[in-house]
Amino acid sequence: MTSIRNILAVSLTATLGLAGGAFAQSFPDKPITMIVPFAAGTSTDTVSRLIAEGMSEELGQTVVVENRAGAGGSVGTQDVVSADSDGYTIAMGTVGTLAINKSIFPELPYDPESDVTPIAFVGYTPTLLVVGADTEFETLDDLVEAAKADEGVTFASTGNGTSTHLAGELLKTLSDTNMIHVPFGSGAVGLAAVMSGEVDFMFNHPVSAKQNVDAGKLRALGVSGAAGSEVAPEVPPINESFEGFDLIAWWLMHGPADMPADVAEALNNAVTTAIASDAVTDYFAKSGISKGDMAFGELNAFISSEVKKWGDIANAANAQAD
Repeated sequence: MTSIRNILAVSLTATLGLAGGAFAQSFPDKPITMIVPFAAGTSTDTVSRLIAEGMSEELGQTVVVENRAGAGGSVGTQDVVSADSDGYTIAMGTVGTLAINKSIFPELPYDPESDVTPIAFVGYTPTLLVVGADTEFETLDDLVEAAKADEGVTFASTGNGTSTHLAGELLKTLSDTNMIHVPFGSGAVGLAAVMSGEVDFMFNHPVSAKQNVDAGKLRALGVSGAAGSEVAPEVPPINESFEGFDLIAWWLMHGPADMPADVAEALNNAVTTAIASDAVTDYFAKSGISKGDMAFGELNAFISSEVKKWGDIANAANAQAD
């Protein structure tokens, strides 16, 4: 009797193993939905569509992009974490949806550390700290000294709780100064305020900021990432003046929690192939985005470290989303 039970148990285990392997080998056998938690036309949308095209070619199945914007990307992200974990619903996560939102939305409906399966690190970019070209601030030290003298130094952002807001708050903390936050609705409006002298400085996307620097409308005083910027290699990292200042914007593909490891790996391979394509390479080069080079096994730890980093800044500043 015992031997019969053992035989049946072994047989059942083998059958289940074969079934799981067969599923992995057949994946994907239908279109995949990639949710972009931001509006069409945004940088995240553009990156997502280029990656989706490359993934479709690699996997032999269409990857359909759907924009589901709202609440700083939380709406679309929640749709993904609530979906089946079979690999057919994935999302393009960002530093906002997978790190910052946990601290600035008191009732965020998902936990980026436990409710997602990281798939692939897509790319990243630092921001540039810029001031108006006609301002008296020639260096970062000039700006900080003015703030220390309580001259009412102000900084623009793309909104409360955004990465550009929190970057300003971190500089304020590390420099032990009083800087006044002035939120705007977009980077373009914020930059216009800096150029006109309405606001003293802003952290902004390197390409748009550098274009205005080259046009003589802005002056770049620092780079938010400790590694500097490929777009503006002549601009020093802020980390050289204030140790610990290392902030980047990034994109990371993910799915719901509990996705089978072999399915996640198949998707990782497809994303990696897409990133290496000429279309993505060209767009990243023009946009100041560096390709992701993080190992699959490092993704969970990366998300946790970013949640803590941005959370510490947001909590210290009592930052909340609009």
